[in-house]
Amino acid sequence: MTGLIEVKVADLAQLFNSMDPSPFHERDLDHDAEEFIVSWAQEHPREHDLRLLIHLSRPPAGEMASLENAKDSIRHYFDYRAGMLWREFRRLMREGRAALLIGLAFIALCQVAAGTLFHGEQTWHGIAREGLTVLCWVAMWRPIEIYLYRWWPLLRLRRLYQRLSVMEIEIRVG
Repeated sequence: MTGLIEVKVADLAQLFNSMDPSPFHERDLDHDAEEFIVSWAQEHPREHDLRLLIHLSRPPAGEMASLENAKDSIRHYFDYRAGMLWREFRRLMREGRAALLIGLAFIALCQVAAGTLFHGEQTWHGIAREGLTVLCWVAMWRPIEIYLYRWWPLLRLRRLYQRLSVMEIEIRVG
């Protein structure tokens, strides 16, 4: 089954970022065009192949080769974005490891402090021990957030960009 995404533009330049000085085949997509394509791609089930159909109101100024360049440029852009998300994922995992090590070291320090300084039965010792326990939980908040919640949306979006980088693209003029 194929998930069809249709875009209607006056000319190909509308799809690409006009501020990007890169050659045509390496240009970034316009933010609105990318957002439109990605949002429609998210509507289709993962098992569907994606297909992009671009309707041009008028023929491109250059030869038909510019149509092939546009297709390659769109695929290249989504492949580039998938690579960027993979690098972001790896950076997040490094940050998570560092936060985990810092958190575990802080927990060890708090446990030693609690056992050494507050070993009596006085009320304020119990309060201080509980306060250190709360600090331990706070110290582990960031690694827990990263390892439970932050990584999977990045990988899901990366898989979507990978699907978009290999989708069939058709450009119709008229």
